[in-house]
Amino acid sequence: MVNIRKIQTCPPVACFGSYQLNDPIKLIVSYLCGTYPKHCSPEMSIIVSNISKQFGRQLALDQVSFSIQPGEIVGLLGPNGAGKSTMMKIITCFIPPSSGDISVHGFDIREQSLEVRKKVGYLPENNPLYTDMYIKEYLEFVAGIHQLGKNTHKRVAEMMEVTGLNPEKSKKIGALSKGYRQRVGLAQAMIHDPEVLILDEPTSGLDPNQLIEIRNLIVEIGRQKTIMLSTHILQEVEAICSRAIIINQGKIVADDTTGHLLSNAAGGELVMVEFDKEIQPAGLKSIKGVVTVKKMQGQSWLVESAKDTDVRQEIFRYAVDNGLTVLSMQKQSNSLEDVFQQLTKP
Repeated sequence: MVNIRKIQTCPPVACFGSYQLNDPIKLIVSYLCGTYPKHCSPEMSIIVSNISKQFGRQLALDQVSFSIQPGEIVGLLGPNGAGKSTMMKIITCFIPPSSGDISVHGFDIREQSLEVRKKVGYLPENNPLYTDMYIKEYLEFVAGIHQLGKNTHKRVAEMMEVTGLNPEKSKKIGALSKGYRQRVGLAQAMIHDPEVLILDEPTSGLDPNQLIEIRNLIVEIGRQKTIMLSTHILQEVEAICSRAIIINQGKIVADDTTGHLLSNAAGGELVMVEFDKEIQPAGLKSIKGVVTVKKMQGQSWLVESAKDTDVRQEIFRYAVDNGLTVLSMQKQSNSLEDVFQQLTKP
């Protein structure tokens, strides 16, 4: 049986063209015939269509559209003020959009906001916690808000186990380290067993060890949940996200798998080479195919050549002709940081 209510919550402009919400028969026929648009499938966890948000004269989001499938871990990237947190607040029903539509597991954020909140767990950027409460006490309080009833003690125990809070269970939240406070934030976001997790900079301010712990926890959670997270740590997106959405000045400038973003990045081939003695950059620049050279640490140089042009043999020839020894040389890959800079630079 096709769930008509879920079909009707999909945004008509982005998904159905001439099929309107008052024509459910056509929607059902298109679904059964296989012409129902994939990105508006009722199985999608999140569907965002033409979302705009204006604060006074400032346009924070401008006609943003994307969808997220169940089980995806999606990174939302962008410079400060790009609109990331605003987007997350709209999805989680904290603030309304100025225009556009969003559905979460088929529920509309405007008409069915309470149902959306049942499906979503949210960790805000500043992770607001009651610092005078004990961990278990706080999680029981949050469980009460979600009306878990008899399942409260079971869910609290499960979340403390999953997020690794048991070693600190006798402490008040105010006595916890930043890493453990983030764990408490994740536990409260998952206490009601939501299908979607929205995490706004979940590793902000953590030391390297804490960062790895929280990153591993997010990957583990992502096996069963749909996760959208924002972060300024681009290596984190490469490590744990299957896909990245890059937003700049309120608009999406890229939306693809991290692998495709890296392979399609603008720019040429990169080679890192280390010589045994000091050289002048003009010598490297004179090599055919070389576009730019950059001095790195010691006697190392980063050489950029035209795309699909391998200049390593020419670099070896240059070294032999000039009495140099090549201590090391290897090709370098474009990083997500390079892609980010290309897409968001002023």
